Amino acid sequence: MNGFAEGMASLLDPTVGLCLLLGLGLGLLVGAFPGITATMAVALAAGFTLTLEPVQGLAVLLTIYVAANFGDRVPSILVNTPGTPASIATTFDGYPMAKQGRAGLALTISALGSAVGILASLVLFIAVAVPLATMANKLFGPAEMFALVVFGLTIMVSISSKSLLKGLLAGVFGLTLGAVGTYAITNDARFTLGLTDMRDGFSFIAVIIGLFGIGELFDQLLTYRKSKVKPISSLGRWWPNKSEVKQMGKPMLVSGAVGLGVGLVPAAGGDIAGLIGWDRARAVSKRPQDFGKGSIEGITASDTASSATLGGSLTTTMALGVPGDSVMAVMIGSMMIWGISPGPGLFTNRPDLVVSIAGIMLIATILSLGVSLVRMKGMVKLLDVPNHYLWATILIFCVIGTYATTNNLTTVIMMLAFGVVGVILKRTGFPAGPVVLGMLLGPLAEKELGRALLIAQGDFFDVVSRPLTAAMLGLALISLVVPIVGRLRARKKAAAALAALPAEREHAPTGV
Repeated sequence: MNGFAEGMASLLDPTVGLCLLLGLGLGLLVGAFPGITATMAVALAAGFTLTLEPVQGLAVLLTIYVAANFGDRVPSILVNTPGTPASIATTFDGYPMAKQGRAGLALTISALGSAVGILASLVLFIAVAVPLATMANKLFGPAEMFALVVFGLTIMVSISSKSLLKGLLAGVFGLTLGAVGTYAITNDARFTLGLTDMRDGFSFIAVIIGLFGIGELFDQLLTYRKSKVKPISSLGRWWPNKSEVKQMGKPMLVSGAVGLGVGLVPAAGGDIAGLIGWDRARAVSKRPQDFGKGSIEGITASDTASSATLGGSLTTTMALGVPGDSVMAVMIGSMMIWGISPGPGLFTNRPDLVVSIAGIMLIATILSLGVSLVRMKGMVKLLDVPNHYLWATILIFCVIGTYATTNNLTTVIMMLAFGVVGVILKRTGFPAGPVVLGMLLGPLAEKELGRALLIAQGDFFDVVSRPLTAAMLGLALISLVVPIVGRLRARKKAAAALAALPAEREHAPTGV
C-alpha cells in the first residue's frame, strides 16, 4: 500500500502536471503530421527529459506515446494518409466516411475506440504485470533471462521486415553496436579503435534520434513530392446516434481482444493489431460488404485494436524488461540512463514507479480523449503547414536534444552519421527496430549469459538445457523458422498456380 500511495502522490506534483500537458500537446501534433512517428517523437523528447526526475520524464514520454495514438487518426481520416503506422487500417473506412461528409463522426468514433482500447489494455497491465513479474522473479535466473532476451530479439527480427535475412542482419548490426565500449565484467575496451570517447560505447540517444529522427527527415527530403490531396474540411456532425453507438459494441469487443493479445507479443505493434482487428471484425459482422466503404464497425475495429496494444507492450516491457515495441525500446533506454532497470525487479524495488506509470497512462488517455472530442477545425489547417517549416524545426530539436545529453559535439556528429545509416536502412528495406533492440538488449544478454556460465562453471550445455531456458530458446528458433516455412509455402502455391495457367489456356474455348 505504501508503494501505491507514494506512486499516486508523485502524480500530484505540479511539475508532473506540466509534463503531462507538454507530452499531450507534442503527441497530438506528432500524430497529426504524416511521417512523424511516435517512436521518432519519443526518441527526440528523450534527449530533453534526461535532466528531469524519472516520473517527470516518464510523464512526457508516455503521454506522447498515448496522445500520438489519438492524433495520428486525423490525417488518416481527412487526408487518407496514416499519421503513424498504427493508423494504417484507419484509412480503410475513415477516409471513405470523410468523403461522404461524415468526417466529424469518424473522428469521434476513432477517439472513442482508441480510448476504450487503451483503457482495456491498462486493465490488462494492472491484472497481468504483477503476477508475471512475480513469476519471473521466482523462476527466472540468469540463464532464463538470457533466453528471454534472445526470444524477444528473434520475435522482432521475424516480424519487422518482409525479408527474414534483412531482419537478422539488422539485429546483428545492433548487437555489434552494443558490443562497442567497455566490457562490464572485465572492464576491457572493445572495438573502440583507441578512441577515449568510445569507451562508453555509442550514445543510445544519438543512435535512436539518428535512426528514427534524422533518418526519417533525410528520407522525406529526398522523396518529397507536393501532395495534391487537400484535407477534407467539411466535417459534418460529430456525435453518433443510438443506432451507430450500437454498431460500435461488437467490433470493440472482438478487435479489443485481438489488440490485447497482439500487444503481449514483443515487437508486434499497433499496425499489425489494427489490420488483424479490422479483418476479424469484418469476419463476424452482419454487413461485411460495408467494410472499406465507410463502415462504422470498420473504423471502430481498427482503432480499438491498434490502441489496445499499448498496455500489452507496457506489460512485457515493465514486467520482463523486453520492449513490446520500438517506443518501449526507447523508454527502456531512457529509464536505464536514470538508473532504473525495467524487469521483474522493478516491481519489488520500485512499486511506486509502476503505480505512477499506470497513473500517467490513465490520465494521458482521459486528457487525449477530451481534447480529441473538441471540434478542432484548426487541425485541418494544421495539415496545410508547409513541410519545410516542420523539417527545420525537427532538425534543430534533434541537434539540441542530442547535444544536451553529453554537451559534446562528437555525439551530434554520431547522431548525424546514424541519420545517414537510417536513410540507407530505409531505402534498402532493412528495419531499424532490430538495430535498436540489438544495441539495447545485446549487452543485457551478454551479461546474463556470463553470469549463467559462472554459476554453471563454464558448462554451456548446462545453461541451455535448463527446462525454461530450453523452452524459450526453442520458441526463439520457431519464431525464425515459421516465417521461412510460410514464405516457402507461398512460393510453392504461386508456382503451382503459374504452372496451371498453360493447362487452363489449352482447354479454354478459342474465340472466333
